[in-house]
Amino acid sequence: MAIRRLFLISGAVLITTSAYAADAVVVAEPEPVEYVRVCDAYGAGFFYIPGTETCLKVNGYLRFEFSGGDNVFTGGPVGAGGNDTWRVRTRAEIRFDARSETELGTLRSFIDTRFQNTNSDDAGGTLHQGFIELGGFQMGVNDVLFGSWLGYAGTIIQDDVIQYGSDSISSNQISYTFKGGNGFSAVVAAEQGMVFNGYDYVIDDYMPHVLAGVKYQQGWGQIGAVVGYDSVQDAVGVKARLDVSLTDAISAWIMAGYQSDYDSDSFITNQNKNWYGLWEGDWAGWGGFAIKVTDKATINGQAAYEEQGTWALALNVNYELVPGFFIRPEIDYTKFGGDRKEVAESDFGEDDALGGIIRFQRNF
Repeated sequence: MAIRRLFLISGAVLITTSAYAADAVVVAEPEPVEYVRVCDAYGAGFFYIPGTETCLKVNGYLRFEFSGGDNVFTGGPVGAGGNDTWRVRTRAEIRFDARSETELGTLRSFIDTRFQNTNSDDAGGTLHQGFIELGGFQMGVNDVLFGSWLGYAGTIIQDDVIQYGSDSISSNQISYTFKGGNGFSAVVAAEQGMVFNGYDYVIDDYMPHVLAGVKYQQGWGQIGAVVGYDSVQDAVGVKARLDVSLTDAISAWIMAGYQSDYDSDSFITNQNKNWYGLWEGDWAGWGGFAIKVTDKATINGQAAYEEQGTWALALNVNYELVPGFFIRPEIDYTKFGGDRKEVAESDFGEDDALGGIIRFQRNF
């Protein structure tokens, strides 16, 4: 009897053990987690793309701005799309900057996309910049070097009433930049051109637009010059610039441009415009200043003049309300001359324009 009871108990134990074994779940060893690592080789904001040695930075801004008064570009109302005196614009810009080290130097790819809505008219997205860099060479679409190489015209919203080659203009291009160890640098480039403000600057043959520039940078500021050859118009443009840091809080700059073979009818006909001479007349000049009055507020000013007689003045305050959020009210005044004056008087009965704009911008 005892032996029989022992067999029954042993059988029950075996059955129960088998049942549990059938239902057991085998837990795999956990995969090692690879956390995002900070990459400080190229400055703040970069991180390693997991599983690679490529560093990536994602940044940009969201901007809202309201304009009122006259349009300082044409003399008419600043509004569009049915608004007589005002305009509202929202823009989002997102940038991707990827870099890694190779035996030929830093390999970089940069993408800058813009999305814009003006008076509820959705302009959609554009590729503002997109280029590859390696060993001093750059290829892709970027701001025109005639404007960007020496620097833009200060922290002014309407900085291109008298156009110098602002970041509103971009082009497919190939360039090579040499950087010396003593602050000297030089660039040579070939550009395709673009259609801008009704003018067609795109090359029409194998010969591209070509450009060369030099500049010298030190703690006191910089000095530099660029010269470009428009292969379509067979014309030359030259620009020189001086930047000076007067104190830790005050800086100033001046810039002058000259173009050959200026066509006085180009403003009216939208033809024969020099890709490296976007102003009206043989020559033009620009100047500006920045005064940091507090840790949060900087006053910026600019004045520009072109040979045809147009003056453009601008003044603003760039105020950082909280870190990363800026408010910039600006007032702009233009006194038209030459063909600009004739168009403004004919269309709007005035030879000058006064407008204002306020910009709210969140950088990230």
